[in-house]
This record gives sequence, structure tokens and C-alpha cells, in this order.
Amino acid sequence: MAKSSDPLKEKFRPDDAALNKEIEDALAGVSLDDLYGFDKPAPAQSSSASPSGQPKGTRRGRIVSIDKDDAFVDFGGKSQGIINLQQFPDEQPPVVGQEMDFNVDRYDEREGVLVLTLKGAANRDVTWESLEVGQIVEGTVTGVNKGGLELDVRKMRAFMPAGQVDLYFNPDLSVFLNQKLTAEVTAFDAHAKNLVLSRRNVLEREKEALKEKLKEEIAEGQVRRGTVRNVLDFGAFVDLGGMDGLLHVSEMSFKRGVKPSDLVKVGDVLDVKIIKFDRETGKMSLSLKQARGIDPWLDAATRYAVGTQITGRVTKVESFGAFIEVEEGLEGLLPVSEMSWQRIKHPSDVVKEGDTLRLVVISVDPAAKRMSFSLKQAGPDPWKTAAERYATDMVVPGTVTRIVDFGAFVELEPGLEGLVHVSELSDQRVRSPGDVVKLGQQVNVRVLDLDPAGRRVSLSLKSAYVAPAPTTTGAAAPAPAKKKKQIQLRGGLDF
Repeated sequence: MAKSSDPLKEKFRPDDAALNKEIEDALAGVSLDDLYGFDKPAPAQSSSASPSGQPKGTRRGRIVSIDKDDAFVDFGGKSQGIINLQQFPDEQPPVVGQEMDFNVDRYDEREGVLVLTLKGAANRDVTWESLEVGQIVEGTVTGVNKGGLELDVRKMRAFMPAGQVDLYFNPDLSVFLNQKLTAEVTAFDAHAKNLVLSRRNVLEREKEALKEKLKEEIAEGQVRRGTVRNVLDFGAFVDLGGMDGLLHVSEMSFKRGVKPSDLVKVGDVLDVKIIKFDRETGKMSLSLKQARGIDPWLDAATRYAVGTQITGRVTKVESFGAFIEVEEGLEGLLPVSEMSWQRIKHPSDVVKEGDTLRLVVISVDPAAKRMSFSLKQAGPDPWKTAAERYATDMVVPGTVTRIVDFGAFVELEPGLEGLVHVSELSDQRVRSPGDVVKLGQQVNVRVLDLDPAGRRVSLSLKSAYVAPAPTTTGAAAPAPAKKKKQIQLRGGLDF
């Protein structure tokens, strides 16, 4: 063979003899079977593989065609599958080109395709021979007992323990009677004809899938609908369709002092606002009151300015006053000092829970969410016109309202009270005011001194005698007492 005249080819031409020797040395003792792996045993098929070696489980594929009864799925390469159209819900039929997850049920050797079921859908052709743990089946509830539910799965009797019926405890399993349930096979014995199912496993997987989807969609500030799953002393847990959030009692209502059980119960469907969300941990805080409306405190200073007269309802009575609800979520305090112009022993002497009162706003602080009212200022102040009705030395009736060591207080009219000092209770020496007057006693008192500006009036009992009214029966008046005959005896004594 003539050598090439191209200098570049001559430069890069390999040494054929050297190359051949290197290949021969590398393949020394190696046959073609060894080289292509024909001498190696075929890999053992796992118990989860189909007869053709196609592994079972979940695989993602694309629908390539649809005929009258089935849809054909392509998994890439030479792997294809077939799925019955009855696996799809009527409202969501399959579409050519759609990609989704399928469960590989078995391999049809005659047709050379994988027989598929929709992920999460029940296998409708199940028999005792084809049963497998983890398989999804559909059954009709035929009976209820203390332990759980009895079902019929294509003429096969099955049992579902009470704890496997739902994600949450259900005290009344009879609501599932005659219903069709999709469940997972957890145990079976084909010879003894025993089949145990779990609906909870199916629901947990669905919830987990929804949870991952919700994690991507949920954001603080959103309002979403959920179902109350549990009610505790501090709040309630609400399921938003895959994720649970805490609805704290402080976020249930603008009212104070309410109990969660007074506002919500298990099974209630609520619209709640997401006020805090940790995407990493999945923890979520919810608010019911923020989803329902605007905080009434925001414009409380405008709607309930100081001096405004309002009507409120007594919600609670304490030793220091009473709490008044003006509207839902807006509550204030009626201090004991603002209940009456006179002193009172306890607020319950003036108001009771449930009473509706006419009040005057005396303070409002929207930031601190505090408001206070006055009951006495809602009516006329008796002290302003007291000088027009009472004068010094006037004898007037009153009621003993309090007895103290230094005297007794007498109410002349609502809101106007005066003091009868112990020295003015009697012409004789008084050891204790209680020896002269009793609580609630009606007495006549004489006005000694009136001080409207200082809201004080001094009264007297010992100089307040009022002559009895003349009789009107026509009877003769009693004869005047006979004067004693004065006899002057020796020594100047008169008798």
C-alpha cells in the first residue's frame, strides 16, 4: 500500500501495530459473551414486580390515545399501559396529552401492556386471588358493630376497624351505613376469607398530597374555609383541607371572657383568616374575628366620644364595678364610683347581669381597647338643685341607709344622702347609733347645714319632732291634762 502524500494524515496516523497490540493485551482471556454480559445471570425479580419484570407501584405517564372503554398511557421507551375509563370520575374525564400518576396493577403478557389503575382509585376487578396488601379497593358498608364496619367488596366480606374509618374519631359510625368507601387492604387471608381494610390510610395520603399543595398556595392574609376538628380550652384546630391551623380563643371573637365551646363546635365550617404561617414547619395561626369583620375598636373614639349617651347591657358584675357591652366586641367598665351619687356597698345593689342601662361615656382608649361609663351622670345631679328643695331647719323624711360608729346616713332622695352625727341622734347620751336607729328605718330629720358644692348635708334627729296629724273620726278630743294644784308649804316647797 502506498503511503499518503498528505503530511497532516501522516502526522496523526496511529501506529497500527502498536494499537492492535494494546487492544489484544486488554482483551486477553475475554470472550464476546463476557464482553456483552451474556454470561451474567438475569437479575432476580422482586416480589413487587409483575411477571414481565415491570415493577409495580406508582409511575408517571402521558395519555396518548383514548377509545370507547380504555385510555392508553405511554411511560417512555417501549413501556405502555392501559387503564379503564371507569377509573376516572365523571366530572374529570381523561384528555389526550395529559400527564398524571398511575398505579401499575399487573402486566398483561398476551397484550404486552401494563394494566393500570388511577392513583387513589379503587381496583374494581379485585378477587381473592389478585388481592395484595396496599391495594386500593371499593366496598359498600353493610353493617356496624362495636369494633368497626362490615363491608362487601365484590362479594367478599371485609372488616374495617373503628380507628381506621376516618382521620378523626367518629362516635357514630352508623352514618357510613350503605355508603361506598374507598380503602386500602391492610391484611387478608384468602383461605380463611378474612379481609381487613383501612380508609384512614387512603385519607392520610390524600391529606399529605393536599398539604404539599397547600404549602405552596397558602399565604398570610388569606381567608380560607375550614372545618373544626377539635375544640380545647385554649382554642380550636381547624382543617383547611390538608393542613390544620390553630384558632386561638383570643382570635375567635372581639368579646372578652368567652369560652371556645361557646362559639364553635366540632364539625362547624368556618371562614378563617391566616394571620401567621411558617412554611417550613407548617404551623399556622388563624383568626375568625378578623375574617368576619372590622375591629369595632378602630373607630370607637369617633362613634363613642366622651360625653356620648349610649345604651349598654351588663355582662358581668364584679366588686369594683360592672362590665357593659355596647356592641359585639366592644365592652367597657362601669366603675362602682360612677353607679350612684351616693355611696353603695356593692355594685350588685344597683345593677344585675343582663340589665340594660342608659350610660354616659367618660373615657375611651382604642389602642388599649378600654372604655368607661357613668350611670349617675346619665341622669340629673340632685345636688345641683338641692338648695331649691332643702333649707336650714326644714324637717324632711328619709331612710337610714348606713350606720357607722360616728352616726347614721340618711337618704333624702335618690343620690342625695346626709349624715346624722351621733351627737344629733338623741337628747340623751348614745352608746351606739344602732341603739337609736335601724337600717332601712323611715325617720324624720331636721336639716342643720347644706353644702351642695361639697355634696354634704348635716341632719339631726333629736330636734326633728313632727306633731301628729289631727284625727278625722269626729271623736271628742282628749281633755287637757289637769294642772296640779300648787300647795305652798312651809319651807317654800311647791307640790
